[in-house]
Amino acid sequence: MTEYQEKYDKYLAEFESTLNNFCDGICCKPEKLAESLKYSLQSGGKRLRPILMLAVGELLGVDSKIIKNYALALELIHTYSLIHDDLPEMDNDDYRRGRLTNHKVFGAGNAVLAGDGLMNTAYSLLFGECFKGNDYVSAAKFICDCAGIDGMIAGQSADLEHENDLTVNENVLNFIYENKTAKLLIAAVVVPSILCGGKYYSELKTFGSVLGNLFQLTDDILDVEGNFDQLGKSIGKDSAEGKYTGVRLYGLDGCKVRADMLADKCTGILEKFDGDTSFLKDLVFFVRQRIY
Repeated sequence: MTEYQEKYDKYLAEFESTLNNFCDGICCKPEKLAESLKYSLQSGGKRLRPILMLAVGELLGVDSKIIKNYALALELIHTYSLIHDDLPEMDNDDYRRGRLTNHKVFGAGNAVLAGDGLMNTAYSLLFGECFKGNDYVSAAKFICDCAGIDGMIAGQSADLEHENDLTVNENVLNFIYENKTAKLLIAAVVVPSILCGGKYYSELKTFGSVLGNLFQLTDDILDVEGNFDQLGKSIGKDSAEGKYTGVRLYGLDGCKVRADMLADKCTGILEKFDGDTSFLKDLVFFVRQRIY
């Protein structure tokens, strides 16, 4: 096992413990609501956002106990967005992470409520942190802003609005990438900075943005070249539904060249940091090499 995999597994185990404890405490009624929340939360996945938050926190010297509820809230927000994204009125996906999507198991109405429940519970967790001081308030607000109408939701809305456009405008594509995908990754790496007084704030914000764009670009490529076993979801839907993608604008080979450039830019940003950034560099490579 590589050092990168060992660290990844360490962060993953730490977060899964937090998540499982949270899920064990879910006892809302009706039972179907509780089941639908747990179904999507415990369906696996890379846990990229909480792992990024824990890794950056360790780099900056922030105790993981301080970060854990922010990491949990961010994963709840991400999971709610996936539940809603899979709905028939959105991307209409039958599978997520290799399992039937929430609405396929519990029905569309219950899936909407599960997503709403996760979002509101995430905000409750963040409000709970605000009693600890101003930095905690700022960190909570940052996540809310990244997830809201000036962040992820704006990106999702633009993604829907521009379905089936005959041409692809680079500014629109960048807006979708930045908001739909990058904003939650920015939150993952910036929150630890806020919690330790703003160390490397601007560098981390840029790093999260570039990494988010890289992640979405590789996702677009994999929708063309990937397979179900690799991604755990349907392949080829972007083209079939006229989605705004990098492949449509740059072409497949152009996207791969651009992915290499974005990965190099991420690594270059990390060179400015004191401390051991090898895990974050390896994580960038992991995101990039998904397409090779």
